[in-house]
Amino acid sequence: MGKKDSFSDSSVVIRPKREKGEPLLGPNAIMVAVPSELAFMVDLSHAERAALETFNPFKLFIAKKDKGLPLALAGPLLGAPQGVIVMEKLIALGARRIWVLGWCGSLQPYLLIGDLIIPTSALSEEGTSAHYPVNKKRAQTSSFLNEGLEDALLKANLPFEKGPVWTTDALYRETEKKVMAYGKRGLLAVEMEMSALITLAIYHSVELAGLLIVSDELFSLEWRNGVGANKLKKRSREAGRLLLDLCMDDVYEAKRKDKKGSYNRQY
Repeated sequence: MGKKDSFSDSSVVIRPKREKGEPLLGPNAIMVAVPSELAFMVDLSHAERAALETFNPFKLFIAKKDKGLPLALAGPLLGAPQGVIVMEKLIALGARRIWVLGWCGSLQPYLLIGDLIIPTSALSEEGTSAHYPVNKKRAQTSSFLNEGLEDALLKANLPFEKGPVWTTDALYRETEKKVMAYGKRGLLAVEMEMSALITLAIYHSVELAGLLIVSDELFSLEWRNGVGANKLKKRSREAGRLLLDLCMDDVYEAKRKDKKGSYNRQY
């Protein structure tokens, strides 16, 4: 564990919890950042809206499986604070394996609009994760879930890159110097949630994996926005289908259960 804050965790006033009447989730939950992709995945999985008793700045849907516990779809979300609110609630409702689908901006000339990225770690320039005391040196996504995601992408013939990303709250402060410096350091892309979600996963001993689609390019220092591009839409839908299949696949579920050790063993 990292250095503890001077105030203990027992001083927390508001705790996420499952309220009376709220659903009990299965182990898998997919957080979908983009509204259009959440709507697509909800329709594709025939998921139904679930009621939440207290105010939450997101929507929760339940997709029933033929066997096993239901799959949760949650979103949309924007930025680390909202992402952590969503994930805290999902964990309180029973989720233990969190999958994140979102968009990102490329920092590398070989990553173009519509390309896929599996984030392994994140450079934090957001303010939420600092409130969760964990060992930052171990702040990585789940190697176990990433392996399954990589296998699924290879089988689907969907090329991808894997590596660190840059997380920032300040959308309009992605400066030329930072884009150049972080690109040279090997960071693949910039987005707004992953570092906080990775930290929260470690803090609560749950597993987290992400699949990001390049929606815009920054590496040339001239912003190229791909929103509305056919390739971005096509690849986002392919990624959404793949995550749904992965979480609905009872064979893959059995494979995970065959693994010895706790779900957070990579930490």
